[in-house]
Amino acid sequence: MRSEATSSSSWLGRIPPTATSAPSGGSGKCRHFIFFSSSCCKTTNTISCGFNGPTTHSSSSSPSTRSYCRRWYNPLRRKPFDEPSPDVLRHWIDADPNPISSQERFSVVSYNILGDKNAFKHRDLYQNVRYEYMKWNRRKRLICQELIGLNPDIICMQEVDRYFDILNVMEKTGYAGCYKRRTGDNVDGCAMFWKADKFRLLEQTSIEFKEFGLRENVAQLSAFEMRNTKSRRVLVGNIHVLYNPNRGEVKLGQICFLSSRAQIVAEKWGNIPVVLAGDFNITPQSAIYKFLSSSELNIKSYDRRDLSGQRSCHLVQVFEVKKEIINPFAVMDRLLPNGWTDEEVKVATGNAQCYLAVHPLKLNSSYASVKGSPRTRGINGEPLATSYHSKFFGTVDYLWYTKGLVPTRVLDTLPVDILRRTGGLPCKVRTVERVGFAISCCMTQKLHESVSAWDDIVHFQGVLKKLGSDHLALVSEFAFAEAINECNDYMSTSSEKIAMH
Repeated sequence: MRSEATSSSSWLGRIPPTATSAPSGGSGKCRHFIFFSSSCCKTTNTISCGFNGPTTHSSSSSPSTRSYCRRWYNPLRRKPFDEPSPDVLRHWIDADPNPISSQERFSVVSYNILGDKNAFKHRDLYQNVRYEYMKWNRRKRLICQELIGLNPDIICMQEVDRYFDILNVMEKTGYAGCYKRRTGDNVDGCAMFWKADKFRLLEQTSIEFKEFGLRENVAQLSAFEMRNTKSRRVLVGNIHVLYNPNRGEVKLGQICFLSSRAQIVAEKWGNIPVVLAGDFNITPQSAIYKFLSSSELNIKSYDRRDLSGQRSCHLVQVFEVKKEIINPFAVMDRLLPNGWTDEEVKVATGNAQCYLAVHPLKLNSSYASVKGSPRTRGINGEPLATSYHSKFFGTVDYLWYTKGLVPTRVLDTLPVDILRRTGGLPCKVRTVERVGFAISCCMTQKLHESVSAWDDIVHFQGVLKKLGSDHLALVSEFAFAEAINECNDYMSTSSEKIAMH
């Protein structure tokens, strides 16, 4: 591993005016199944869309350090390739109670698709996955099929190194897109796609964190306006935060900077609401997660190596498997004290004399806001796992939103027992999809008779599907929340009139 030194210059106060471009244009043993409808099933007209993203500026950078990967021992035995694939069912969960909101709604996907180069560069992470399941042509087809089936309005992808392969497919289904590659010698980056007939791109800007001493990662910010209701605007951010579990200060700095830049762009377009999507490389129990949800964090209370919580997500800790090999260096690493240097404080907060990290956005997580099942959600409401390979099992992907938006529903993730039976992602699974309205039924011995009866109410379709990445796609539908304010204003006015009489 190369040195990971950061620039001595502070990113705080160096947030420049945004340089932008605006284009013209259960398994069989389970007794209860719940079938949920998906409104993302209507066919969209195929239109041809050009590459509407801005011309990305390139940095003349010296070769940078590659993505960090700790060489942990895998305590689980290799899953036999001939073991039956599990049944996987993902369903929509509606917000309860159903929030008062406008009729204008849109859906956002956050999806780390596993870069082609990384899939083979870190082959030790996918020891339980068949070689053919890792090939890009197969995974590209599965990823695009999944996204087209979900029919989202906006897609935020991370770890994209075959952007034009995906663009060629998505364009044919009505999407436009933009892409920002990581700096240095990295080949992957972030990509964003949107329905060209539903949204008009007002502004698109990219962030190169290297310019601010925050490593080679990048982020995107795009301001959109709904074509049929021009008063509805939203800013969408897309980020893939640094992976390295030990560099919590860099993760914190990247998130601080993105939030600050998002606030500037949102104010520019009239204080529009914000959605931040991405692979944040932090867990729901981490200090940085608390920072995102509370807007501030005193870093002096934490070890920077534990800020992200990733070091607790090795399969040994998650599945409580007996550790067969103990790494003495890892034990020593945890016992050694780790104070903060001035440089690390500056990277984390932007000021070497300030231990309080802050960001300007009041963020909520869409998945934590929509209550789910204990089989798929943790204690704070976040998914139990959005990523699974031989050295990690946990949640690192999120969809955050600000005031002005309310999540109306989310696509639930998978139960832990189902994910464990896959042996690791990507994988081949049997997925059952239902199209219709929500139905709950107890599966009895007369299963076939029940299914036949349901066909009069819903369209029942079983299909064979496969997952093309080591992450699960997160999907949330949002509605604009101005209607809540309008309702409150109306009630207030009515009360005043009644009092006057």
